[in-house]
Amino acid sequence: MGKVAATFSKPLLCQSKLLCFSLLYLLSALFSAAYFTFSATRCIFRSSPFDPIQSPLFSYPSSYGEHKHSIPTTRSSCNSPLYFSDYFDVFDEIQHILANSTSLGLPPALRYKQGNTDSFGGNFNIQKRLSYFDYSDGEIEIPCGFFKHFPISTFVVVVSAVFNDHDKIRQPRHLGSKTLDHVCFFMFVDDATLNRLHYQNLISSKKSNSNKIGAWRIVKVSVENLYQNAAMNGVIPKYLVHRLFPNTKYSIWVDAKLQLVVDPLFLIHSLIVNENVDISISKHPFFVHTMEEAMATARWKKWWDINGLKIQMETYCENGLQPWNSNKLYPTGKNKLVSFSDKFILCLMFNELEAFNPRDQLAFAYVRDKMKPKPKLNMFEVEVFEQVAVEYRHNLKLGGAGVGGPKLKMAAATSDLFVNGTCGKCERYLLSMWGESHD
Repeated sequence: MGKVAATFSKPLLCQSKLLCFSLLYLLSALFSAAYFTFSATRCIFRSSPFDPIQSPLFSYPSSYGEHKHSIPTTRSSCNSPLYFSDYFDVFDEIQHILANSTSLGLPPALRYKQGNTDSFGGNFNIQKRLSYFDYSDGEIEIPCGFFKHFPISTFVVVVSAVFNDHDKIRQPRHLGSKTLDHVCFFMFVDDATLNRLHYQNLISSKKSNSNKIGAWRIVKVSVENLYQNAAMNGVIPKYLVHRLFPNTKYSIWVDAKLQLVVDPLFLIHSLIVNENVDISISKHPFFVHTMEEAMATARWKKWWDINGLKIQMETYCENGLQPWNSNKLYPTGKNKLVSFSDKFILCLMFNELEAFNPRDQLAFAYVRDKMKPKPKLNMFEVEVFEQVAVEYRHNLKLGGAGVGGPKLKMAAATSDLFVNGTCGKCERYLLSMWGESHD
């Protein structure tokens, strides 16, 4: 009898390596998505999945590319989750707080120094600025910008700014049904940004005072009498929001490179009201010492004037800046998403930024430690920051000027903050930071 030979072939799915890898990738992606969706360690929680979320607020032309170049997050879970109450409970509580603020009167207003100077902020020297850090008696007049006219004259505002067409304007997501009726979104722009918006047909007229893109009310700023540096002009709406909107009870600053993906009322309620604080700010993802940020700023040329950075750090060291330690509650912050209800620290911060540069991480710890009385701070985890906002890269410009200073000076500046082992007036700070202090 003849033998019957049995032959076996591979399953059809396994005959194509590309198909196998594709299926494996798909299954892995689905597993990861399911895990992070139902994981109990996500950073934000809603008590109700039925919050009245609005549909997208604006439809951009495809050429604008508002969602290009997002920066991926490396943290999908955290140890300190942020809990959100029911939307209507949050809305009612904040409305109650605002109503009481109106009937009982706002806290005693700061008294602002008036006058006319060559600089918008007055450009006071270090001794003069230090004299205003103690506001215990509440009688002194605080310099707080507006020594020149700012060309613009709510209780809750969300503020951002795009100068020199450095970023895209992105719409906030997941807003509740009543939020836009009670929260104002203001986007400050200059001529360069306005021209780009008009070119992209996002606004109908460059001369209109009522331009709006989705949630954002566009406010055109004439920068001729302000600062040559675009980043410094962005500091004005960030730190002087209480001067622009004097009736504001709560404000949130959102860097233009961020897209807010959580209703701002949730953020105010969870990060300010529930914590009973004046300021809520994200911790820095990498650094705890101001000097670490200063060295990174010099190394990566985030600010062009390296010698100016050194003078700034030596000035702060000479006037008492100390490295962070476990006895200090708050390390240096990442000032990209900030919620404010304290006005005093805003004025002090602005004065330091005008004196040196707009890199506000460098002045934050110094101002926080020196001021009296001190604000109540809540510094939330970086993982929370990554869950409430999506971060994007700045616009790419071939051969264009950025928001820093003159590029010609970079060639003559070293990228090291302290060269040849000369630590100057910051030697004690550095030794303490490195754990080599013998004091």
